[in-house]
Amino acid sequence: MTRELRPAELFARYQGNPILTPADWPYTVNAVFNPGVARLGSETLLLVRVEDRSGLSHLCVARSADGVEGWTIDRDRRLLPDVESESERFGIEDPRITICGDDFMIVYTGYSNAGPLVRLASTRDFETFESHGTLMPPEDKDAALFPRTFDGRWALIHRPVATQPRHAAHIWLSWSPDLHYWGEHTILLPAREGAWWDAHKVGLCPPPLLTERGWLLLYHGVRVTAAGSIYRLGLALLDAEHPERLLARSSEWIFGPHTAYERTGDVPDVVFPCGWLLDDDGDTVRLYYGAADTSICLAEASLSALLTWLERHSS
Repeated sequence: MTRELRPAELFARYQGNPILTPADWPYTVNAVFNPGVARLGSETLLLVRVEDRSGLSHLCVARSADGVEGWTIDRDRRLLPDVESESERFGIEDPRITICGDDFMIVYTGYSNAGPLVRLASTRDFETFESHGTLMPPEDKDAALFPRTFDGRWALIHRPVATQPRHAAHIWLSWSPDLHYWGEHTILLPAREGAWWDAHKVGLCPPPLLTERGWLLLYHGVRVTAAGSIYRLGLALLDAEHPERLLARSSEWIFGPHTAYERTGDVPDVVFPCGWLLDDDGDTVRLYYGAADTSICLAEASLSALLTWLERHSS
């Protein structure tokens, strides 16, 4: 693909960004953003957060042969909120997709009267979906499963929402024997303090990616300024067999909003990925992200370059 690369950033933006906008949808919507991503057969599949003009969101499938252009919007392949239930009364959003055997495990945010909570559904074809209920009660979001168990236990990364203005929001890790009962909750990645780029709150972006050095995390950090909040991305590395062990964390952000489509939109100054894919070459990482809560964009990076950079810029 044609790239636009800034010297300070490891991810190269696709020059044709945005790759999907509300104008591409076959029905009236307000915004499309924050997609989960998977490969299904020979195609790249995005499970897109679609915000209606009602203000509520649902999830819709978009497919492409090359993962860049020629997208087909499958209006009949949608995960719709159960608005009759308390857990999804105000919509669903921000899916993270993990492959576990033959199943695609979709962890997403449901909006209830009490605020956001973590929900789980599974599918094998993105045509029919099975609900597995609520994993974490309000207020909680930015969650994903690891694609394997550890000593027979599932591990979930998630981000409880700070309820007090003076408290920061941290990334947590929780464990379960059955995807139903969760415990041993611990802070995995705390928000920093003071003037750091990720001092106010942090949250997981795509699901963890297993590498030769451990589980690579891409996370967002939010810095609150006089002009509003800025969402930027950083890296962290977890031990492959003991993901509760943090091995490295980037001292700097590596990707942040600077283009017009990232700085202007329903929520300006936001880059927010929920999915990434490792290409068949074993090194090219494709990152699919929401820009300004309005459109969907694509960027690429070298996995080896990300790991080398993190080793040199870990705090």
